[in-house]
Amino acid sequence: MQTLTILALSWQHILIVAVLLVLLFGGKKIPELMRGVGSGIKEFKDAVKEEDKPGSEKKSSTDNNPASNKNSTELMNFTEIAWQVFNTSIEDYHVLDDVNTLINNPFEKDSLERILYAKNWIDTVQWHLEDIIRDENIDPTEALQLKRTIDASNQKRTDLVEFIDSWFLTKYENITPKSDAKINTETPAWAVDRLSILALKVYHMSLEANRESASEEHRQNCQAKLDVLLDQKKDLFTSINQLLTDIENGNVKMKVYKQMKMYNDDSLNPILYQKGQK
Repeated sequence: MQTLTILALSWQHILIVAVLLVLLFGGKKIPELMRGVGSGIKEFKDAVKEEDKPGSEKKSSTDNNPASNKNSTELMNFTEIAWQVFNTSIEDYHVLDDVNTLINNPFEKDSLERILYAKNWIDTVQWHLEDIIRDENIDPTEALQLKRTIDASNQKRTDLVEFIDSWFLTKYENITPKSDAKINTETPAWAVDRLSILALKVYHMSLEANRESASEEHRQNCQAKLDVLLDQKKDLFTSINQLLTDIENGNVKMKVYKQMKMYNDDSLNPILYQKGQK
């Protein structure tokens, strides 16, 4: 920016200006007017000097707008998106709070958000199935049916986690790992699985920390546990984001591991296949 130059005025010009000021404002107003003019000139000069400083480029209106800042990892990072989706699922479930409620996934077909929502919905339903089956007075027949429902839910959960890993595998298929790239024992999707369960823990512990029917001691104990869970959330956010960054940069090799659950497979569970041979 070019500095503006204020031309020096001759005494004749100053005299003319002074006469005009007296005629327009009167003699009593002159000191106050000159103080205002002097202050304005000083502020103007200070502003000019500030803009001329190196690195003091004028900020555009978009600089303070995260939606227009590409460095915000396209509005928000993966863990923030996942956490929001998980909490949407949890809140939707608790509208009716019924394990028989059918899922109504609000996200677009084939989107990652839709997959994450479905994942957490399974976790949320199973969370409440686990609560129900721990009732000491539950009918044995009902308990058996619930156990089989939980087993089936576990299998769906595992299948969906492995599907999420397949999504990541496709996303990073063009990344060539470095020769010294590490292999992580936990895949991105299994870390996401932990995040989904953590969202449920935070939701329910928060309810307990604020439950009016509970004792003050109970609420304080639950608040202390909630603080730990929130700290775990922060660490898990960091860990997952670091893992994805390392995969993108070739520092970690993206590799998918299968759970190979055997108890639900008639050909692998000896109780089941031996029963069929009798």
